[in-house]
Amino acid sequence: MIGQTGPMPIELTIVLIVLGVLLVGGLLFVALRPRGDSNARLPQREASPYPGDLGAEAGGGVGTLERPVDEPVETDEPGSAEPAVTTPTLERPEASATRWQRLRARLARSGAIGNAILAILSKGSLTEADWEEIEETLLMADVGLEPTTALLDTLRTEAKVADTSDPEVIRGVLRRELLALVGPDMDRGLDVSPVVGDDGEKHPASILVVGVNGTGKTTTVGKMARMLVADGHQVLLGAADTFRAAAADQLETWGGRVGVPVVRSDREGADPASVAFETVKEGAASGADVVIVDTAGRLQTKSNLMEELGKIKRVMGRGAPVREVLLVLDATTGQNGMRQAQVFSEAVDITGIVLTKLDGTAKGGIVIAVQKELGVPVKFVGLGEGADDLAPFDPAGFVDALLS
Repeated sequence: MIGQTGPMPIELTIVLIVLGVLLVGGLLFVALRPRGDSNARLPQREASPYPGDLGAEAGGGVGTLERPVDEPVETDEPGSAEPAVTTPTLERPEASATRWQRLRARLARSGAIGNAILAILSKGSLTEADWEEIEETLLMADVGLEPTTALLDTLRTEAKVADTSDPEVIRGVLRRELLALVGPDMDRGLDVSPVVGDDGEKHPASILVVGVNGTGKTTTVGKMARMLVADGHQVLLGAADTFRAAAADQLETWGGRVGVPVVRSDREGADPASVAFETVKEGAASGADVVIVDTAGRLQTKSNLMEELGKIKRVMGRGAPVREVLLVLDATTGQNGMRQAQVFSEAVDITGIVLTKLDGTAKGGIVIAVQKELGVPVKFVGLGEGADDLAPFDPAGFVDALLS
C-alpha cells in the first residue's frame, strides 16, 4: 500500500553508521587538540658544567680520544632576537710556583721529628739515654739506619763544641744536617722538554706513572695535569689502567675540568702497552707537548706485572725516549714503601718520586730514606686532598717545616 513504511535497506544503514562515526571522531579531535604552537620544542637536557662529565657514556676502542666538549652551546630564549651562547667553564688551576707557600703550614704537622730532637738537645749536658732517645726518634720517623747513624755522629761532635743551652745554635746545627741529608743539590725539576724522535721530528715529553694499589696514582696524574696546564703546557692523558674502568672515568673527570683530553680503551683488560703507545702517538699528532700515562696498581711481589711495566715503557719509547718515570709512594707506609721503591726501580728505572699523604704524618723521614736508597729525588709531594694540593718538593722548606 502506498505510504506504508518498511524496513530500511541494509546499505543505507551502513552508510549512516559510518557517517556518524566520522562525525563523532571529528568532534573529539577538535575538542582535544592542544592549544598554542604545534611546533614547540621539547625541553633540552641541561648541559653538564664540566666537560668530560661522567654522565656521558664513555666509549671508543683502544686509542680512542675522549675530548672535552668546548664548543659553544646555542639555546633559544623566549623573546630574544638571537640565540644565547653558553660556553662550559674550565677551572683555573693554581700555578706550581705558589703552591708550596700555601701548603707549607700543613707540612708543619710532621714537625714532631725536629721538635722532639730540639727538646732533647736543648737540655745542655746530654746523657747516653738522651742520645738513644734521639736515635729512636729518627728511626721512628723512617729516616733510615744509615742516615740516622751519620746524623747522630755529627750531632755528638757538634754538641761537644757548641753551646747546647742556646736553642738557636742547636736549631741551626740540626737544620744544616737535616738539609744535607735531604739533598738540596738534587735536580728536582720535571723534564718536559721536547724529544727528537727517531724520525727527526719533535715528540711530546712522555711521563710514565707507576706504583702499588692505593697510593693515589690516578689522582696524582690528574693533579699533575692541572699543574702543567697552569704552567702553560698542552697535556694529553693516557688511561693505561685497563683493568679498572673507573680509573679511565676518573682521568676523564680530572682532564675535563681543565680541558685535557684522555686516550682510553673501551675494552676492559685491553693491552695497556697498546693504550700507552696510542697516547704517545696521538700526543704527537695533536700538538701536545706533555703526555702522562697512568698505569694499573700492582704489588711488587708479582713478577709478571712488574715485567708488564717494562713492556709499557719500551713500547712508549719506540718513537722517542720516555722523559720521566715517576713512582708514587704513600708517605704513611714508611719503610714498607722502601721495598716497593726498590723493585719498581729495577723494573723501569725510576727518575723521580711523588710522595702522597705527606701531611698529617710524622714519618717525613721517608724523604731522606728513599732518596738514599734509590739515588733519585723526591720531585713532588701531596699535602692534602684538594685538586691543587700537589706541589714541587722544596728541600729547605721541608726542613724548616720539620723544625717549626
